[in-house]
Amino acid sequence: MAKRVEAVRLPSIRKATPKVPVIGVFATSDPRIDRASRTRCQNIAKMAADVISGSVVMPDKTSVPVVYSTVLIDGEAQADIVAQQFCKASVDILVCVPDTWAFPQLTTISLLQQFGANTPINITCGTSGPKPGVVYAHALNGAISQYGRMVTLNVGTWPDTGMNPKMTEQTAKNLIDWCYAAVTAVALRGRRVMVLGHDSMGMETALAHVLPTRNTFGLEITRLDMKLLADMLNKKAYDKKEVKALRAWINRYVGKRLELRNEADSERFNMSLAMYLIVRDLMADLNAVGGGFMSQLEWGSDPRGLPLPVADVMESLFNSTFDHNGRKAPLPFATEADVQGLLTMLFMTYLSGGNPPLFMDFRKVWEAWEIKELAEKIGVKKLDKKADYYCKGLVDGDNSGSAAFDWAAEPGASIK
Repeated sequence: MAKRVEAVRLPSIRKATPKVPVIGVFATSDPRIDRASRTRCQNIAKMAADVISGSVVMPDKTSVPVVYSTVLIDGEAQADIVAQQFCKASVDILVCVPDTWAFPQLTTISLLQQFGANTPINITCGTSGPKPGVVYAHALNGAISQYGRMVTLNVGTWPDTGMNPKMTEQTAKNLIDWCYAAVTAVALRGRRVMVLGHDSMGMETALAHVLPTRNTFGLEITRLDMKLLADMLNKKAYDKKEVKALRAWINRYVGKRLELRNEADSERFNMSLAMYLIVRDLMADLNAVGGGFMSQLEWGSDPRGLPLPVADVMESLFNSTFDHNGRKAPLPFATEADVQGLLTMLFMTYLSGGNPPLFMDFRKVWEAWEIKELAEKIGVKKLDKKADYYCKGLVDGDNSGSAAFDWAAEPGASIK
């Protein structure tokens, strides 16, 4: 009779910490290939891992961990070893860098089958070579595709000879770009966005399509009623000292450019700042990676109700890489609960390693003749007659939607 073993109780944790994706790099080969060529394969795995390491970051600028194995996957036994190594290292993104021929089913496929069906995998190789890895790369790409899994093939360039070849800049760029896409897919899977209210415009491209969003991206949409926010605002469920600090920060940097007609306007603006703090804390409680808020019409301008402060400044603060507490990761936040706009902003922020969103809404197309006529009317004489706006016109996106404050200056500018 088997000895009874008690189940292990896991230790309690106060708050979950979202997992940062881990990229695992490996190489394949064939046991019949000479030792020097096999050593070169191992060196290429390290080279590729070093190229990626430090080049891919999360929106908060945390570097995405990169690990690699020097165990060459010749067959099923080695695939099991590398799979176990990668599982212990919490790898959830795979990069294969073959430099010699091999057999797909015995090697990478035997490894890949030990990971989830939605695990991103990239095959990056040189274009030729004495024992061409590119031949294996194409065979592997086809074999994986044929049984219904998504795979990316990056046929690049590195020297055919030498024990320590280096991939070209373009090959590295293509690999790093793919890694950003893979990190975005993995990092957002299982996360959630928090949306207050329903859609404003009733447009299909703005609706919260809960099931398709869940099935396609693994993202959840948490819907909260605006009454909760209204109640918390009326109950002053926020830190009054922090509201004062936030207002002082805006006064210091914006000063007289802040358009307030009277004291009542000033108090409403303070309530808008309080809204930012309330929603920030609600999103933190939910570990949300983005959000949205429906202002029109019920919240802000339905004459049957009591108009409450607008959300514009709150949206800009979330989308920015800084607030009164200093530098922070942008938290994409959509105007008018435009969930499809939110998803686009969210993906772009992750794909770019933390660039702040720029949400712009259409106002007017300025044709070239209109710009010339307006310039003459208001007395602007120095115009670049070779510029696209002068020759072709431009689209004005200054209608609604709150862009990050970052877009008021050049990238890398100070908060001031």
